[in-house]
Amino acid sequence: MTEETPGFEEKPDVPSGATPDDAEPKDAPSAEGASPAGDASAAAQTAGLTAQLDQVRTALGERTADLQRLQAEYQNYRRRVERDRIAVKELAIASLLTELLPVLDDIGRAREHGELVGGFKSVAESLETVAAKMGLQQFGKEGEPFDPMIHEALMHSYAPDVTETTCVAILQPGYRFGERTIRPARVAVAEPQPGAQSVKSDDTTAEAADDKESGGPDEG
Repeated sequence: MTEETPGFEEKPDVPSGATPDDAEPKDAPSAEGASPAGDASAAAQTAGLTAQLDQVRTALGERTADLQRLQAEYQNYRRRVERDRIAVKELAIASLLTELLPVLDDIGRAREHGELVGGFKSVAESLETVAAKMGLQQFGKEGEPFDPMIHEALMHSYAPDVTETTCVAILQPGYRFGERTIRPARVAVAEPQPGAQSVKSDDTTAEAADDKESGGPDEG
């Protein structure tokens, strides 16, 4: 065995021709000299990333606006299609009900003459029920004011007991489907007597003159 001699320390091998100072590690280059170049590179990289982020945000905003516009157009299209579908359906039902009006008129005349009996009565009532379920509504009554929007005057006369043009007879009932008037009510109308208003006006004037001469109405 080889015994180590006390008092001696092992030194690293030094290449031939080199001084001991060459064996010691050299100090790392100072970071202060590389700092300006590093900061400029980092700033340029940050600016590039910021520009890319702005481009992405702009593109995202444009795509979002396009999507919102397409969604609004689709909703409008759906509403328009649904509105057109309902309009076509109502038009078809109104056309069918219009074709049934002569039959309903015959049923009404038969009922007025007491001829709606037996099996004919059951069929007639079933038809009226189906028409009502489809939305058909009958209108027109005696004594109601004449409205040219829903009434058609076929007869005209004067009457002393009316104060405005009034339907005094319903010759054919009117029918409507929803807000649509399928057929106006055909009626006979009566107007106030031409001299009735003037006579009433004269009576009112005379009463006012009497009250003025007598000092006015008696006070209670």
